[in-house]
Amino acid sequence: MKKVDFDIVLPCYNPQKGWVEQIITAYASIKQQLNEIQIGLYIVNDGSTSQHVDADIALIKQQIPSLVYLPYQLNQGKGNALRVGVAKSTAPIVIYTDIDFPYQQESLLAIYSQLVSGSNDVAIGVRPMSYYDKVPPARRAISKVLRFFIKLFMRIPTTDTQAGIKGFNEKGKAVFLQTTIKRYLFDMEFIYLSARQKLKIYCQPVHLRDGVVFSHMNWRVLATEGLNFLRILFLR
Repeated sequence: MKKVDFDIVLPCYNPQKGWVEQIITAYASIKQQLNEIQIGLYIVNDGSTSQHVDADIALIKQQIPSLVYLPYQLNQGKGNALRVGVAKSTAPIVIYTDIDFPYQQESLLAIYSQLVSGSNDVAIGVRPMSYYDKVPPARRAISKVLRFFIKLFMRIPTTDTQAGIKGFNEKGKAVFLQTTIKRYLFDMEFIYLSARQKLKIYCQPVHLRDGVVFSHMNWRVLATEGLNFLRILFLR
């Protein structure tokens, strides 16, 4: 594999118990498998109300001194947090995922491999249908409805826009920073803009690691995201 440095960007909002150990373990394992490659780590605190986050960050920095921590006070959403982190990143490749590294490390390494090949500008995680056997019923129903509407209305290379792991080169970074949606459908907006600007997009199958805990679905946020879906359609 060609050796190219990259940055990992993680959005953080009231992370679940055990997140410190998960980050330290995942980062160390990735570093070990990609020997001699510089891997930057950016954590963006999206206005967490938990009083323990800053202390936890200090523990992470003890093990990962190069960590870049980017906090702000007002919660603005995952999309906003990732744009803050991506804008600060300096490596030629950026990969973002969720704070608990929910996907198997082989999935992240496969996305990295697709980007360093030089054949792709964007590599997006795509979940197999078996993924839905592991998620709560409400989340499963919402995901399947969204995939149906994407297939019906949008001309993009996948119906699965919301897997929490994606990567891109400098061309992809420029498009990512054009997104405006602050919460969850920024992923869809990014893929739509990338397709419209004719970037080379690779759909990489990804798989959950064992023990992932799913967060509660906020119905008010879902209503807002319904409006954001319409906004993306009007971009056409």
